[in-house]
Amino acid sequence: MSRPSVAGSESAAGSRHLQRAVGFWGLMFISLGSIIGSGWLLGALTTAVIAGPASLVSWVLASTMLAVLALAHAELGATYPIAGGTARFPFFAFGPLVGFTAGWMSWLRSVLISPIEVEATLSYMDRIGWFHDRVHVLHPNGTLTTAGLVIGTILMLVFTLINILGVRLMSGINSVTAVVKTAVPLLTVVVLMSLAFHGSNFTAGGGFAPHGAHGVFAALPAGVVFALLGFEQAIQLAGEARDPQRDVSRAVIVAMAVGTALYLLLQVAFIAALNPEAVADGWANPVGAGNFGPYATLATAVGAGWLATILYVDAVISPAGTGLVYMAGAARLSYAMGRERVLPTVLTQVGRSRVPVVSTLLAFVVGELAFLPFPSWQALVGLVTSAAAVMYAFAPVALHALRVRDGDRNRPYRLPAGQIMAPAGFVFANLIFYWSGYEADWKLGIAALLGFVVLALTRRGIPAAERSGLRAKSALWVWPWLGGLVLIGYLGRYGGIGVLPEWWDLVLVIVFSLAVHYTAVRLAMPPEAVDAAVQHEEEGESVPPPPASAR
Repeated sequence: MSRPSVAGSESAAGSRHLQRAVGFWGLMFISLGSIIGSGWLLGALTTAVIAGPASLVSWVLASTMLAVLALAHAELGATYPIAGGTARFPFFAFGPLVGFTAGWMSWLRSVLISPIEVEATLSYMDRIGWFHDRVHVLHPNGTLTTAGLVIGTILMLVFTLINILGVRLMSGINSVTAVVKTAVPLLTVVVLMSLAFHGSNFTAGGGFAPHGAHGVFAALPAGVVFALLGFEQAIQLAGEARDPQRDVSRAVIVAMAVGTALYLLLQVAFIAALNPEAVADGWANPVGAGNFGPYATLATAVGAGWLATILYVDAVISPAGTGLVYMAGAARLSYAMGRERVLPTVLTQVGRSRVPVVSTLLAFVVGELAFLPFPSWQALVGLVTSAAAVMYAFAPVALHALRVRDGDRNRPYRLPAGQIMAPAGFVFANLIFYWSGYEADWKLGIAALLGFVVLALTRRGIPAAERSGLRAKSALWVWPWLGGLVLIGYLGRYGGIGVLPEWWDLVLVIVFSLAVHYTAVRLAMPPEAVDAAVQHEEEGESVPPPPASAR
């Protein structure tokens, strides 16, 4: 017996379906607004300290790897256009246990971004003289004061209110802020390059790569990958797209292209604008010890104080806009897991504005808690990058498995050379996880274990007769994969004990990743189970049918 659509009615969880109100530009700006956050304000300085001029290679490498992952997400998002996609694609391919693992990592990473962006906003506000003289939001060590916690909470409440009022309002506000966030970095590039371009800086302080390949790789999780994260936010909100099969893939691809070009130009402008004397002996303090606003400092140094003022204003707008979008993404992820019944179904409740209200409130509460154990921007970046790497890794392996098990479905966009690019994307995500360092990796492992405690408690609350199977056989690859990555991190050269020889550690990650990838594809659910899972979720989301020509 077919399941009735819940469009416009109450679902089993007492909720209505989401409103499809966001067009291409809204989706594109949601992804672009997520990519351009505190990363552009802080990333160039952090990566230059670690890798010197070779930080440019870090950006090229990261953008290439993430482009493959973005294209994999683009195919999945266009083919399965429902809310919280990064949690649901693995669910379709491997069942509830894998879907929960992917969703938990995705949600953990997304729910921490909003407090990270608030941290960045407060850090820049503290650099504004008149504000700092009246309100102290940071301790000397960079942690939040009581006043900082209060202001941070107010910002989080604003994000929550806007999200609860409706996706159309959130998308409209984000589109405006995304335009501003794109224009200011472009203006910064033009001004700095026109007023100060010291070509000698690209070989100063020990040469182009003063710390060798290790510096290039170490810079990736220190700010480069973090800066480029966010392209998938259009996919998280695909359940609210007007024409998802057409717009989702295009939005992801355009946002990723614009973000990548912008970050590369910013890094070039930053290095070239530095005072040659500041980097002649090394890259430890290229703009002065303890300086938290590198572009504003450079603008003042080259005689463009007016640009510094604009940068400080944008330093509040840019991270805040990103935090707003990530709260929306986190809410859609917990909503998706509630629909899959791996989190409490109360999270699927939709309010009058047809947004997941309870899930949004949960994102606020957890974001507030994140201020306590991780009270500074840099303290959260490594953990979030590791979580993002795991989240992104699920997409290419799910894509490969779904092409095998659900290959007849209409795919408005297809990842080029998918048989090669999907395994490559899985390898890239695992390399990013390894480079994030063992310190972040083991903490993420503990977070994963905590997630399974939540899953067990959730299932205990479901009557035995209503519990679906976890598809444990299809999940057999997950724990060996995650455990193996943590073990390699422990033995490796990035925060581990360093017993793995240089380059051979990367070979080990690559070989291990390929073995896991192809094992996972073989363990995917049978086609009929995949089709049933997709049909059930699409009915609940009221997904528009494909064009008649594609059926």
